[in-house]
Amino acid sequence: MIELSGVAKSFTLYNQGGAAIPVMAGAALSVAPGECVALTGASGAGKSTLMRMIHGNYLAASGRIVVGGLDVAAAEPREILALRRHVLGYVSQFLRVVPRVPTLDVVAEPLLAVGVPVEAARDRAAALLARLNIPRPLWDLSPTTFSGGEQQRVNIARGFAHDYPALLLDEPTASLDPGNREVVLELIEAAKARGAAILGIFHDAEARARVCDREVDVSAFAVAP
Repeated sequence: MIELSGVAKSFTLYNQGGAAIPVMAGAALSVAPGECVALTGASGAGKSTLMRMIHGNYLAASGRIVVGGLDVAAAEPREILALRRHVLGYVSQFLRVVPRVPTLDVVAEPLLAVGVPVEAARDRAAALLARLNIPRPLWDLSPTTFSGGEQQRVNIARGFAHDYPALLLDEPTASLDPGNREVVLELIEAAKARGAAILGIFHDAEARARVCDREVDVSAFAVAP
């Protein structure tokens, strides 16, 4: 479902005379349906950079990034948007939403985008918000005013609302208490059971050991200074 080969990335510092800083080369990995793979390596090794290239936020300098049959590295913007709508979900550490949109609609939006009826989408969103212990009085408010932990749980609910065939998870248990952490791990296990291919960053060693089938150390792809 997810396959990378020969992926390289560099950043251009335009305010420093256009200097190019290579950060990664020869990156390769694969994630099969029903499998969860953890990206490991020291801080700054390139874990988040690799995830953002897979999601199409960063453009790879070279190589292939194939998700559900689409090479993200060479795809048109409209193809990447369709991939994100139907195939590839992404749970980041930061919630980015339009202010004033109610939390219930924020979580239901991925379902509405693929044609799920409004009532069914909101029912699914409500079930996830309740499971993740977001108080009912908050559902009609924008999550932009929530605490960091509440925003993280809204982000998780949104990411798991639609049954994406592939999921990218960036620290999904960060900022969570033990009870909500358990709920997130159960959601990941259920996604694996239905056949989702999951690639994630898990600094929580116990969570990583529980849900991940294997690890890929991105330090192996680092470019020597």
